[in-house]
Amino acid sequence: MELDRPRFVAREDVFADRPHRAAGIRFEGLWVAGSLAGLARRTIAVVGTRAPSEAGRERARRTCAQLAEAGACVISGLALGIDSAAHEGALEGGAPTIGILGGGHAHFFPRRNRDLAARIVANGGAVLSPYAPGEPARPPQFLQRNGVVAALADAVVVVEAAERSGALNTASWAAALGIDVLAFPGDVDRPKAAGTNALIRDGATLVRHAADVLDALGIAAPPRRVTGVRVEGRRRDPLEDALLRCLAAEPLTLDAVVTRTGCSVPDALARLVGLELDGAIERRPDTLEYALLAAETARAGEP
Repeated sequence: MELDRPRFVAREDVFADRPHRAAGIRFEGLWVAGSLAGLARRTIAVVGTRAPSEAGRERARRTCAQLAEAGACVISGLALGIDSAAHEGALEGGAPTIGILGGGHAHFFPRRNRDLAARIVANGGAVLSPYAPGEPARPPQFLQRNGVVAALADAVVVVEAAERSGALNTASWAAALGIDVLAFPGDVDRPKAAGTNALIRDGATLVRHAADVLDALGIAAPPRRVTGVRVEGRRRDPLEDALLRCLAAEPLTLDAVVTRTGCSVPDALARLVGLELDGAIERRPDTLEYALLAAETARAGEP
């Protein structure tokens, strides 16, 4: 398996498309399994907590799928949680994605993501490490890994992170390198949103969905085609259809949606986030209600 036979690539060659960044990396080169062709595209690092909410996980996956559909290469750390969702979304969107390890390929960590890494390589992406194949992953190494993630990116997007988080370390690297930092806002009472809210307070660009990220980078969004129960080729599941039927009557809060559909809060929130990212609904900040957007409202009135 190619994942087990990484090759050493000199730092200048890895950063051939971003030569000004090479000086900020202390490693002479990186160990690479797979193709570096994705680095010739616009690159967007998407990072976050290893223990996300279901809504945060879905937000990362859906956002990265849409970034990939627009031709961007998603970079992340192949960790559990938001990183995994970011890579999964990028694979779904059909563009190469690049993962950066905190240890050597032969001591792959976390082991649960080895299959994901193999899929990344098989689909034209790459798995990189600043450490030799036989080097075990140690906590301090992940901080240096985060610097590589940031240096290879044209922008860093933090989806969900607590106040003390490796994702915030990646954002700090990005700020030091002059790379744009973007963040999704969250409820001020939720610890998992404390880090992203702090980034926005300190000057990070607030983003709500993939379109905001693409707009910030000057990347043209792919055409959105919404017909019937399909949004950009994705078939909605029964719960999403039930949510849309509820919202067709009137805007509803999350609690009201859960009461009417009988589903759990995590399931409802994950679907609502997905529908919001698809442009089918919006969340009104003044009332905290979810409401159909114009196109969906028009279809709701069709016979």
